[in-house]
Amino acid sequence: MSETPAWMKPAPDRAVPPPEIDTSVAHPARVWDFWLGGKDHYPADREVGEQILKALPDFAVIARADREFLGRAVRYLAGEAGIRQFLDIGTGIPTANNTHEVAQVVAPESRVVYVDNDPVVLAHARALLTSSPQGVTRYIDADLREPGSIIEAAAQTLDLEQPVAITLLGIMEFIPSTGEARGIVNRLMDAVPSGSYLAITHPVPGQAMNKAARLWNESGATPVTIRGEEESTSLFDGLEVLDPGIVQLPHWRPDPDTQYADRDFPYFGAVGRKP
Repeated sequence: MSETPAWMKPAPDRAVPPPEIDTSVAHPARVWDFWLGGKDHYPADREVGEQILKALPDFAVIARADREFLGRAVRYLAGEAGIRQFLDIGTGIPTANNTHEVAQVVAPESRVVYVDNDPVVLAHARALLTSSPQGVTRYIDADLREPGSIIEAAAQTLDLEQPVAITLLGIMEFIPSTGEARGIVNRLMDAVPSGSYLAITHPVPGQAMNKAARLWNESGATPVTIRGEEESTSLFDGLEVLDPGIVQLPHWRPDPDTQYADRDFPYFGAVGRKP
């Protein structure tokens, strides 16, 4: 009898030690949770979050629009595109309509691997593991800057010889060098076959967004880099960018329930396919 492929074997159960959480400095996942109306944040997160909202009052709206983009993109990928495997990097603190919940409504057999390196996200990871009986979800505690480690761990759950949808939503701005960002994307996409997809959301320049980024960087939190059209487009080099292209979040394939479609957003969303 042939050996069971690694991706079909259940992930080993490991005792996870209590995470060490530095509450003195704002963390992206916790500030995002604050903007979304969650409860997993601390005074430092709220202070920075409120400062950003003074510079860019729409940032809480942007956070919600990012989640709506996730829902529309995953529904498309699991539905029309027929994708059954998802690698969600930069997961954030669990909230409503997580990737596996959206995908498994369309295709219950979907397999989803989440990746993040925030101790608070790790502490809530069990909320991400409520898979449908037909599907699978796993959580990896790993850093985006080490794509090789992510790929190796994801291969324990996903069949990397079959198409995978990789989502990088609101995370690439934390990679300061565009060259390094492209290298990370290339490494991830090189590991998956033709017919795989990449979804990215990312802030773009503008007076209010630039001020918000400056305030964020002055806070001591992980610094962000705002990228213009040319740099943003380069993250999709070698991929076929789906219509309507690299557009503001609410403008990517809006449906009747899409909110804020008439608003000007300094944040893009796009999906590309590996030919």
